[in-house]
Amino acid sequence: MTNLIEIDNLGKRYDGFALADVSLAVEPGSVVGFIGSNGAGKTTTLKAALGLIGADTGTVRLFGEEVRPGASALDALKARIGVVLDTCAFPGTCTVKAVGSIGRAAYASWDSARFAALTERFELAPKKKVSELSRGMGMKLTLAFALAHHPELLILDEATAGLDPLAREDVLELLREFMAEGERGIFMSTHITSDLEKIADEVICLDAGRVVFSLPKDAITDEAGVARCRTAELEAVLAADFLSADAIRIERHGFGCNLLVPDRFAFARAFPDIPVDAATIEDYMTLTLKGESR
Repeated sequence: MTNLIEIDNLGKRYDGFALADVSLAVEPGSVVGFIGSNGAGKTTTLKAALGLIGADTGTVRLFGEEVRPGASALDALKARIGVVLDTCAFPGTCTVKAVGSIGRAAYASWDSARFAALTERFELAPKKKVSELSRGMGMKLTLAFALAHHPELLILDEATAGLDPLAREDVLELLREFMAEGERGIFMSTHITSDLEKIADEVICLDAGRVVFSLPKDAITDEAGVARCRTAELEAVLAADFLSADAIRIERHGFGCNLLVPDRFAFARAFPDIPVDAATIEDYMTLTLKGESR
């Protein structure tokens, strides 16, 4: 089965920053979350995936076809993708209705009825100007635009930023509906890791231009844990060599530490007196990036 996105050993160098050996894939029927701190290289990776910038090394493929910036074949590939970047790109003088006209001119597969239904669902009045929309409403307009030409792949960059919790849940429900139809996929960069816990199949973390982990979401939220150890307990855990192969990161604080373990159930059996909680994606990312190795 052909991957919707396939990135192999992607490298891109700027003054003071280098993206190095980034490899990832978005399979049909999957939602891939893309996380990391600001400046980690997520936006550079997304731009390379869309052919907005060229790679210095490595290859990028969309729907099995190699992406070459400026090539005429790239237009046909982009027509199969819906994109929501972190800002609303439409002119401020445009009305919501006029944005629909832009879509009709841009995409042969544009569905005016679908766009009208989505803007009504998002309570976007047709006569409302883009300049009058809040950040959150602008993101909803961009998402409606991205979905109205029936894409096979969504690429989202902070698509739920600026939305209140109820509005974010509405957007996530729309994304679930999108995934329910055919072998579609979503590549979703976000700082709101709790959204990924509700929708993602895989989570990829980038730091300083490199992939630091790529895991099924369930391996993080269903299996991994954070043990809350006192200093004396940590010494006992380390002395028992329980973590010789499996320890990931240790975060020390005050009189104890947080210990990230890949299998909280095995840890609980080995150390029943040490509390161990289910890990969140944020826990996993924070301890991986900031914790010390054994």
